[in-house]
Amino acid sequence: MIKTVAVGLAATVVLSVAAYAEMPDLGGREVVIASENTYPPLQFIDPASGDPIGWEYDAVAEIAKRINISVVYENLSWDAMIPAISEGQYDLAMNGITIRKDRMEKVDFSRPYLLSEMLMIVAGDEDRFTDAASFAANPDLLAAAQPGTTPFYVTVYDVLDGDEANPRIKLFETFGASLQALRAGDVDLALSDSTAANGYVAASDGALKIIGEPLGSEEFGFIFPKGSDLVEPINEAIASMAEDGTLEALNTKWFLEYSFGQ
Repeated sequence: MIKTVAVGLAATVVLSVAAYAEMPDLGGREVVIASENTYPPLQFIDPASGDPIGWEYDAVAEIAKRINISVVYENLSWDAMIPAISEGQYDLAMNGITIRKDRMEKVDFSRPYLLSEMLMIVAGDEDRFTDAASFAANPDLLAAAQPGTTPFYVTVYDVLDGDEANPRIKLFETFGASLQALRAGDVDLALSDSTAANGYVAASDGALKIIGEPLGSEEFGFIFPKGSDLVEPINEAIASMAEDGTLEALNTKWFLEYSFGQ
């Protein structure tokens, strides 16, 4: 017997009922998930409906079916997310979170569900620099970043001089605020992983563009309180989704087929 799981606009994944039966069954357990909804196409607010949508929402919906959990979402800012999860205020969080050793000291990560690259976002008419080296060479140019994020550390250590107090870095609470500063000309560069960068640029109607080569790559995972018993069943679900093509179908839906601004 075959069950059809629709996860893409054009793509369809076929999964056997037996495969579902092999997954852990958590008996409808309620799982509270923190998200910020500012990271397209992983998670963001649909301008038409006002509802949160994105790659991660679709992935969690499929995970919930496979391991039989009931999901409740709560909005939480990025800067509060890792501390809140480490204190056990939520069961897990999703926000395009880069898997890093320093974060593993505070939270547990799922297995990676997505690999992305770090890209440079600039104004659509930017012509003063074309890559990290030419940005770094001009002392008048400023970069936006969120403290404690991968883009912040990439800016400091891969683009500038390694000084975390470098005055050329302007800190913003959210990535959205960084892009607003970039559009206003208050800063000259923002960094983001390719998933969010491509989404924001596509939605900017030419106001933003991507320049230069990728500045390294990163893996994303869900985060949990240390020792959470949710890690293993969710890892099993992610592994099965990679094996049967569900993750690739989600990539097709959100990175190739979804049209921003419509």
